[in-house]
Amino acid sequence: MPAWLVVRAVVANPADRADFDDWYRTEHLPDALRVFAARSAWRGWSSSDRSVHCAFYRFDSLVAAETATSGEKIQSLIAEFDRRWGSRVTRTREIIRVIDELEAAP
Repeated sequence: MPAWLVVRAVVANPADRADFDDWYRTEHLPDALRVFAARSAWRGWSSSDRSVHCAFYRFDSLVAAETATSGEKIQSLIAEFDRRWGSRVTRTREIIRVIDELEAAP
């Protein structure tokens, strides 16, 4: 079963949002997709809390997600994120193991 890495970032200052959005779209999301060797990546802003941004990286397995997010692979991404945003943007990471997946009938 697939697994997802979910990165939830809080951009507290509304003045940072446009810059963060552009940076994540043009630099960070493509870099993370490549470094992680994830199957796909997508992101979005919360409609209930406009300061919350989430990125989702899909992996073929839990082992692939755990491998991609440990050691050297993730450290360069964390360092770049911290260099660019410092304490202005907080974030959490969760690996979600898919245990059930249903598809609607056509």
